Amino acid sequence: MLVVGLAVAARADVYSFTDEDGVVHFTNIKPRGGAKWKKVLDSAPPKGSKASVERCPRCDKVGATDHSPERFHRYDPFIYEASSLYRIPVPLIRAIIKTESDYDTRVVSGLDCKGLMQIHPAVEIDMGVQGDIFDARTNIMAGTRLLRYLANRVDGDLVLTIAGYHAGLGSLAKFGYTVPPYAYTRQYLKMVLERYYQYKAEETRQRAASPPATP
Repeated sequence: MLVVGLAVAARADVYSFTDEDGVVHFTNIKPRGGAKWKKVLDSAPPKGSKASVERCPRCDKVGATDHSPERFHRYDPFIYEASSLYRIPVPLIRAIIKTESDYDTRVVSGLDCKGLMQIHPAVEIDMGVQGDIFDARTNIMAGTRLLRYLANRVDGDLVLTIAGYHAGLGSLAKFGYTVPPYAYTRQYLKMVLERYYQYKAEETRQRAASPPATP
């Protein structure tokens, strides 16, 4: 859910780097210059060994490829609809989508989480999803419904709601309804909160700049 990159072949070197937003990127194509990539998985097995290379578990099976600026507002009608229905702030939905998929509907994670809000197959069942999970509206409705469910279980605590979206409600319960001590969950929480407050500030500025409604 958190990491972006390319699908990794069964026998391929894997390189990674962490960008300025703290997102870990993976690729199985040897990088040339630019970012400071480092090899994290070597395709060559030890001499005399017939063991296959372990698959990179956090590489996306299908990485984000939609880089058009329009994607950031392409799904606004669905975001506003889900926000109104489930009473979840628009900036939070945006922050989750940005962090999960960078607004690309076709992303599939290494854990088979799919679409804009990276919905896991088990969540599809729990949230009663009907239809194509890659459909933008279906996906956003499912992800926002999950946020509402989590928020209800943690008395509206924003931090725990976000942590639960990443790690699951069971992990929150395991650690006494505190943020689980998982490095990726804490990184995810930091990224989503930063984007949430960024989007919230932008929303406030837009409202202030809008002319008052005519009576």
